[in-house]
Amino acid sequence: MSLKNKIEKIQNLFNSELASANIDSTVIKELQIKYLGRKGLVSNLFSELSSISADEKPIVGQKINELRTNIQKSFDELNLSDNIDKQQTDVDYSLPGNHFFNGAIHPITQVINDISNIFKNIGFSVYSGDEIEDEFYNFEALNIPKNHPARDMQDTYYLNFEKLLRTHTSASQIHFMEQNKPPVKIISPGRVYRNEDISVRSYCLFHQIEGLFVDNNISFADLKGVMEFFSKQYFGEDVKVRFRPSYFPFTEPSAEMDIYWGLETESDYRITKGTGWLEILGCGMVDPEVFKSVNYESSLTGYAFGIGIERIAMLKYGITDIRLLYEGDIRFLRQF
Repeated sequence: MSLKNKIEKIQNLFNSELASANIDSTVIKELQIKYLGRKGLVSNLFSELSSISADEKPIVGQKINELRTNIQKSFDELNLSDNIDKQQTDVDYSLPGNHFFNGAIHPITQVINDISNIFKNIGFSVYSGDEIEDEFYNFEALNIPKNHPARDMQDTYYLNFEKLLRTHTSASQIHFMEQNKPPVKIISPGRVYRNEDISVRSYCLFHQIEGLFVDNNISFADLKGVMEFFSKQYFGEDVKVRFRPSYFPFTEPSAEMDIYWGLETESDYRITKGTGWLEILGCGMVDPEVFKSVNYESSLTGYAFGIGIERIAMLKYGITDIRLLYEGDIRFLRQF
């Protein structure tokens, strides 16, 4: 019998056995071994190719491949239909479906995105800095000398004698000014770290958005106008804002800006220390010593600000304890 006739005979035999068989997983496995196994009928056909002429081998080989494909396709269809039947018997369509909760953006991330969009709409670009810094960028370039209390271990997490976890996003402005000529108009969101006691108002890590605008003839009135614009855009036109004189080594003059929280509940008294006001950012005019660190002209002026994201989130969403933002409690996060 020729090899072509054997191919046709095996196809007919398979069709006959498949049609008469009581199909279950055991029968399917036996047929797969018989026809497609290492020593199966189809494999034996390939071993007989050496007995035919070179001219016939491509044609006969193609027919053997077609036979194997057809048989495998039949098995695939049997497995598919068997799985469908099994699923239909296992599923009770009268039962209610499983409820899957939709994911959501963490409130801290949402606040960062919202604030960034406000400043991007008035021409600020976004610049990301590194969380691990050295003392020059975190302190010295920002006019914080070696004997300043902020450099004490009580405030800063040191990784070694050279590296530390940044204590403010202000370090980002030094990196940017080193790499770019004025005018500069950037915001730099990021996480910062300080060795502070954990309470309802403070945490050992938190988020800031650093802002910097450097050009000619920039005044404190420009800074105040931008901060009031931001407050109204974010909290509404009726928001109450106040500026208090303050001190930061890298700005002069300096101020802190508060938002009125209220004194309606006991938690309001605790969060605001009985004043009704909550500080959300520090700001001021860039100290000329900072410009010296980046080789900027002394004739330039500019302002900088640092917004506390957690404080903003607490105001925005009525959160009374900053620790809730870091505990990962799904019951709390589902509210957002």
